[in-house]
Amino acid sequence: MQLSNPDGPKELRVVAMGGGTGLSTLLRGLKCYVPMRDRRKRPRTPELTESPGLPCKDARWMIRELSAVVTVTDDGGSSGRLREDFKMLPPGDVRNCMVALSEDEHLLSKLFQFRFDQGELEGHSFGNLFVAALSHITGDFAQAVQMSSQILAIRGKIFPATNTNVTLAAQMDDGSVVRGETNITASKRRIVELMLEPATAHPLPETLEAIAHADLITLGPGSLYTSLIPNLLVSGVPEALAASPATKVFVCNLMTQANESLGLSASQHIEKILQHAGPTKSPLFDYALINTAPISAERLEQYAREGQEPIEADLERIRALGVEPLTGNFVHEGDVLRHDYDRVAETLLGLRALAIA
Repeated sequence: MQLSNPDGPKELRVVAMGGGTGLSTLLRGLKCYVPMRDRRKRPRTPELTESPGLPCKDARWMIRELSAVVTVTDDGGSSGRLREDFKMLPPGDVRNCMVALSEDEHLLSKLFQFRFDQGELEGHSFGNLFVAALSHITGDFAQAVQMSSQILAIRGKIFPATNTNVTLAAQMDDGSVVRGETNITASKRRIVELMLEPATAHPLPETLEAIAHADLITLGPGSLYTSLIPNLLVSGVPEALAASPATKVFVCNLMTQANESLGLSASQHIEKILQHAGPTKSPLFDYALINTAPISAERLEQYAREGQEPIEADLERIRALGVEPLTGNFVHEGDVLRHDYDRVAETLLGLRALAIA
């Protein structure tokens, strides 16, 4: 890989795939390594600077291009209502990623996250309505996302997994087929196979280009069946991932999730993903980033009430899949458990930077 400054930080192209809060959390960590560009001077080789509230602890590398590929199968809440009323793709996960990558998470991003609490707009966020309006004006959801991203001055690019208005469907262990993400997550049956309708949905050309030129690609964290696997059901994406020379990392969730991954170990998460991706000529993942740090008894008790528990780090079974585990303390305990995005980002970028050193 050619570096613009051999004596300076390594410049990486990063693609992060997923959905829900998991992807937006990861993007907050990665954003720290994307240089802020002076809009007046626009230097050819901008210096790495600190992001407000997200200080870069290591400037040995920086992200030259950051792309987020976001699943678009949500059909609940504000996104679901907009899908039904305007026959558009759901903007919720995309909006969260735009806010996460915004240079100013304290002003415009607050506006985009503002949620109405009364009247006919109750439950809708301003950002969802804004993207819906732009989609109607442009007639193209992906273009509306790019225009919204420019307004928020995000440090990266956001691509919907597909521009096709797709519906998620799942075959359950009793043979029934459940359609719609909300219905799937509400079902008490075990998911056997996940499908997109129509099955011929294609990715954006920009997504395939970003994957082909990436140095690092991540999948996760996020809900196994409703945030991660749907990205790999888009025609051509698994093949593009396998063909990419990038370092590819699965970022495992911290806890099992009700109605999606209860009882599944880390290796079983990977197995489910590989099964849905289908046969590829090259491995889909090189590494799996897995938290092995203990979680407080108080927080474990909180999640146990929902039947959730820490995902088992069955490292030897992961290695048997041809995937090398990356273990460590990646957990942040607040009101809810989240990945420590600073530690995760530093580990991921350090991994790839060492590979090309």
